[in-house]
Amino acid sequence: MDKKTLSRDGTPIAYARTGQGPAVVLVSGAMSTGATMAPLAAELSDRFDVTVYDRRGRGESGHTEPYAVEREVEDLAALVEAVGGEASLYGISSGGALVLRAAASGLPLRRIAVYEVPYAMDDRAARARAEYTERLGEALGQGRRGDAVELFLRLTGLGEDVIRSARRSPMWAGMESVAPSLAHDDAVMGDARVPRELLAEIAVPVLALAGDAGAAWMREAARAVADAVPEGTYRTLAGQSHMVEPGVLAPVLAEFLAT
Repeated sequence: MDKKTLSRDGTPIAYARTGQGPAVVLVSGAMSTGATMAPLAAELSDRFDVTVYDRRGRGESGHTEPYAVEREVEDLAALVEAVGGEASLYGISSGGALVLRAAASGLPLRRIAVYEVPYAMDDRAARARAEYTERLGEALGQGRRGDAVELFLRLTGLGEDVIRSARRSPMWAGMESVAPSLAHDDAVMGDARVPRELLAEIAVPVLALAGDAGAAWMREAARAVADAVPEGTYRTLAGQSHMVEPGVLAPVLAEFLAT
């Protein structure tokens, strides 16, 4: 990241810009930094002025306690101001939930796109998320970052053999370093249910995307988002799972964001 802006509470937020055209800010999900979004930024940079950033508490950005979702919305407000005062937003997974909250807050935005925001679509899933929230808080409160990462990986559906293998891999130290931010994403997700009243307040067009090769409940959640916002559109991407390919996603985003 080669630039920084200050959020309302004084926290430095690191970001990078590439390309020319209408401003678009890309928002990453859990266990990720702005670098995760760089391949997508590269795909969009021929038509847009694209910003990627490290969410607070990650990468080169700072963090100021206590955490609140409203501070992350203020981070986005500072970024939108830094790139010209108006922008479109794209967010993936829990980053999509943050984007939707930002849009409902009334930021000067043109359009919103989100990919597979993992809202709970039944009582069983909601209970699992509540248990995750409790156990995550305990692990982080006791400084057990590795256990916190394991909890998150189980939540995503990874098996125990895969988790054990990940724990032995060189990337594990990096995962533990951003583990405290898992609590941020958990807070952004709220009670994990689709926040229909909040989404009804969004005054800009929203594109809710999901992959047709992933979990059916992810598609159900994306459709629910599109149905809840006044100007919502639902679309699936062929052959894609939660790990969506930038080359497949970018043309769909470009078509929507350029309208």
